[in-house]
Amino acid sequence: MPDEPRSPRRIGGAVAVGAGIFLSRIAGLVREFVLARYLGLSKAAGAFRVALRIPNILQNLLGEGVLSASLIPIYARLRKEGRDEEASEVARAVGTLLALAATVIAALGVLLARPLVGVIAWGFEPEYRELSIELIRILFPGIALLVGSAWCLGVLNSHRKFFLPYVSPVLWNIALIAASWMAGHRFANDLERQVVWVAWGVVVGSAAQFLVQLPSVVRLLGGIRPSFTFGNTHVKEVLHAFVPIVLSRGSVQISAFIDQSIASSLGESIVAGMSNAQTLYLLPVSLFGMSISASELPEMSESTGDEIQKRLRVALRRVVFLVVPSAVAFVAIGGPMIAMLFQHGRFTANDTAVVWLILSGSAIGLSAGTQGRVLNSALYAIKQPRLPLYAALVRIAITGGAGYLLAIPLRDAFGYSEAWGAFGLTASAGVGAWIEFVLLDIMLSKHIGKVPVPAKLGLGCLAAAALAGAAGFGVSHLIAHRMIRGVAAIAVFGIIYLGIMSAANVPEAGAFTRRLRRRRQR
Repeated sequence: MPDEPRSPRRIGGAVAVGAGIFLSRIAGLVREFVLARYLGLSKAAGAFRVALRIPNILQNLLGEGVLSASLIPIYARLRKEGRDEEASEVARAVGTLLALAATVIAALGVLLARPLVGVIAWGFEPEYRELSIELIRILFPGIALLVGSAWCLGVLNSHRKFFLPYVSPVLWNIALIAASWMAGHRFANDLERQVVWVAWGVVVGSAAQFLVQLPSVVRLLGGIRPSFTFGNTHVKEVLHAFVPIVLSRGSVQISAFIDQSIASSLGESIVAGMSNAQTLYLLPVSLFGMSISASELPEMSESTGDEIQKRLRVALRRVVFLVVPSAVAFVAIGGPMIAMLFQHGRFTANDTAVVWLILSGSAIGLSAGTQGRVLNSALYAIKQPRLPLYAALVRIAITGGAGYLLAIPLRDAFGYSEAWGAFGLTASAGVGAWIEFVLLDIMLSKHIGKVPVPAKLGLGCLAAAALAGAAGFGVSHLIAHRMIRGVAAIAVFGIIYLGIMSAANVPEAGAFTRRLRRRRQR
């Protein structure tokens, strides 16, 4: 198959996003390594994960991809028409409104911490519910800072400045790592005190993540003075799109909130284990899905239906080529990977087995969820923000209903373990992701024609990854040393997968190997 023509600007955007996300995710892995070393899957770790979940959900609902998807199409269109001052006014008004909303929500979060924990951690022991309440009251003020960071991301992305906003979370992770390390040494036998310190590290990191982006935004907007022109037509257009996008883009967070609420009945350790699994699950979603969809959104917002189809063809092929093997790797060699990254200090071999099982359930919907992000971006670009909402509501219903049945009533009836109950939660989310993806495909096809979903490539990637996974799994059983076993399993998997795809003349594999050759020649 011939290579698809690609825009240098699009490639540069995706690379910049991918590079920023890669660095932030590496910092995130180091953060999880440190947290696992000092906290493991302890009950205190579960209380911290619950407390962190609520601010994270609100951050994602008020900012991140939600804000970008509603602001960027309008902002980018105004700038393309040469109306830069109007674009800046819209950005300032949206920023002002978000700052006010985030401040009010942060205050309410501090006041309502107890009933919030009663909803999301109803299965926790009383002692750890109280700890979660204390942590939430520390963490909620950081929401306004993180929402401000997301607003900066939307402005910078509209100007095709991708690297800084996506690398800024490195500072957030550094703050958590430093707080964890200091608390782990100072309060070695007091896990509750440790997580309180880590919570303060989250607040410091949130401030750093916002402040490092602010100077660039000030230069682009000519200042950040507050603007209360909420009646502006373009501001109303952003806000009109914001609500449905909140629910559609936030479906993953809402589903995760439901899962964590249900998981609290399985114990604090299971909640902590689900967070560890999510860290790995989000790596390919962020590196491949987010980098591609984020860089494509401003481009598709300025494109026609035929141009959007061409962009989708290339974007979806790249996602499938990279994400399908990631999903298979989680199932086949997830154990060696988890042991290599987390199995230190308080994190035991049994903890590795629990996280591997949970991660395997998550892998079911990885490809669908990541491709769905790209289809969502296309729908936002053509100003159809309500359509992803309908698909997201179906996903939430399936995830919540099936997850509850598998984690509680059916587990009580058949007597399987808490870990298998958590597997049921993540697997049901995967099924929901596939149904959502099918609905998005149907909806988008009605507006731009048939969506070029690379089904044939997907089957080929799955077959190649299955062979590579079998080889990686076999190698992992031949090596005793934990670190060497993990590295060897990943290396064998990657080499065999890339080799098979290159031999099959898959363009994406050829492009990857050509880059490797050029680097060696340098």
